Amino acid sequence: MIIKQEINSNIEINKLEDLVKLKALIEESNLKVNLSEIARDLGCDRRTVKKYIKGYKKVQKRNRKSPIDDYYSLIQELLNSETRIFYYKRVLWQYLVDNHDLKVKQSTFRGYISRHPEFNKYFKNKRKSAVSNNSVLRFETSIGEQAQLDWKETMKITLSNGEVIIINIFVLILSYSRFRVYRISLDKTQEILFSFLDDAFNTFGGVPREVLCDNMKTIMDTPRTEYSKGKVNNKFSQFAQDYGFKIRPCIAGKPNTKAKVESPMRLLDELYAYSGHITYEELVLKVKELNERINAKCHTTTGKIPILHLKKEQDSLLPLPQKQIRSLYRIKTTTVKVNPQSLICFKSNFYSVPPEYIGSTLKLQVYDNKIHVYNSTNLIALHDISNQKLNYTLKDYIALSRLTFNSKYIDINKLAKDNLNKIGDIYNE
Repeated sequence: MIIKQEINSNIEINKLEDLVKLKALIEESNLKVNLSEIARDLGCDRRTVKKYIKGYKKVQKRNRKSPIDDYYSLIQELLNSETRIFYYKRVLWQYLVDNHDLKVKQSTFRGYISRHPEFNKYFKNKRKSAVSNNSVLRFETSIGEQAQLDWKETMKITLSNGEVIIINIFVLILSYSRFRVYRISLDKTQEILFSFLDDAFNTFGGVPREVLCDNMKTIMDTPRTEYSKGKVNNKFSQFAQDYGFKIRPCIAGKPNTKAKVESPMRLLDELYAYSGHITYEELVLKVKELNERINAKCHTTTGKIPILHLKKEQDSLLPLPQKQIRSLYRIKTTTVKVNPQSLICFKSNFYSVPPEYIGSTLKLQVYDNKIHVYNSTNLIALHDISNQKLNYTLKDYIALSRLTFNSKYIDINKLAKDNLNKIGDIYNE
């Protein structure tokens, strides 16, 4: 669009920002312009034209630095790791929040990753499978009625010492409150399943009226199909009878039947983020931490916090059976006393616990070929069963050394490592 005038040369108007050229002309020569015609030519409102003629300028968007930019190199390092795996952007966000003090919302972080093709490509390649187009009927159960049972199976994790282990995570979730219990194990024997179920019911504060499960061999002798009810094995049938719940196996090959427990399984993929940089003891604690965080977080479907919703459901659960019955299914628990060297005794060999428990009486369980030491229900020590006489962890021995040598001139860490090496030399002769 060209506006002709006699005093000056032609004024070319191609965009809103060019309209300011008319300001001086209008003021000096009292020129009148057709705002409506200009607005039609520029495809805008006549009031916008008037505003720009008076000198209006758009506020320039500031190129602000994102707080996530400070984590760019770290994100790059994590995603290039040979052992760590991040299947979801949420997992990477949670890892940075927990371990590197990231303070941004998950939505902000996901947007940042999506805007960086080098990072977004990683997550596209990690997608496990396409979303199914099959329709799923949504249903809910009454309060206290149902719990859904499953295992997160054969997760391959590399420990910080380079050892590769296969772990399984037991999951039991109350269908109404969505409160869940996670327990880690190297095996899935029926003995472990019974003990974990008893522990989960104890954590719930009661027993649901039915347990929905798949056709795992520790429960079913013959799987349920569309044409057969299947057959529950005798031991599990007796367990269910003793605790008062009904067994409801799913139809084989239809995991959507127990979607409440299947769907949250991907939350456990967060553990892969620590592969190659975690001990087994730390892995056990990480599962517990993850469990507590999920139970304390608002559930996306119900809009309620499971740990608070559980209190409402507890009144509708069946009571736990008598102690004599429960003892038949629990992994054997013994009591042990912590000596002044911060050690407990098992089969004539000694194992360390944190020194703050010196003089305390603790509980000891053995399964998965490991010694589990508890203070009340809190796991405080975990050891491989050993043929060595003395078995200190470096962490426990350093803590004990700090109580013994209270001097800033002593390198406690070096002293503890040297002493542990000498102890090993003496007791392994």
